[in-house]
Amino acid sequence: MSIVRKLICRLFPAPAPRVLGSVDAYALWAANYPPQAHNALMQVEQAAMLELMPEVSGKIVLDLACGTGRYGLLAQERGASRVVGIDNSAAMLAAMPTANTLPHRAQATSESIPLASASVDVVLCGLALGHLPRLQPSLDEIGRVLKPQGWALVSDVHPFIALNGAQRTFQSSSGQTYAVEHYAHLYADYQQVGANAGLMIDSMREPALERSPVPVVLVFRFRKMGS
Repeated sequence: MSIVRKLICRLFPAPAPRVLGSVDAYALWAANYPPQAHNALMQVEQAAMLELMPEVSGKIVLDLACGTGRYGLLAQERGASRVVGIDNSAAMLAAMPTANTLPHRAQATSESIPLASASVDVVLCGLALGHLPRLQPSLDEIGRVLKPQGWALVSDVHPFIALNGAQRTFQSSSGQTYAVEHYAHLYADYQQVGANAGLMIDSMREPALERSPVPVVLVFRFRKMGS
């Protein structure tokens, strides 16, 4: 970037993108949201999630806040006996590729999961709970639907990123840039709220982007307590 351009950018910074709630944001983003890790942050997040993923072959798996089905499709590839996809965005569910989709899916929130208690072996929830101001309702529901000794993998944008002012942004099909509503949740928040829901942190990862020491995501593996 030239010196003149840098000066112009400093004197006339681009306006901050409009912040949308997750339902409105994903209604606009769905058309351009493939069921793969399509940016660097998602790629390191997915690598950490797969590293911690328990055995899902023959298991019932819930892809919670599934979007276009990224983790549900990965669970299917790994031999899950049944994968249920739940998301609060009708647009994202409709954008799921028809050639490779989740046959069992429903529109619902992570705070009110329409499944029976103790009916799921593994819950996968990628980069979703940061959209919510409170963790407790969603982690309570995850704990409720999990079978005793079941597993939950939950990822979130690292709070260091959010607390330093970074935003989760995207471009709509019209080219307009928006930010998605996001709340910073600390490790201690997940630990305490998870324990209240009967979930114990078994392992975690804080991956960073290549050539950067700053972690960009938190990835937790929870175990449902009980027998």
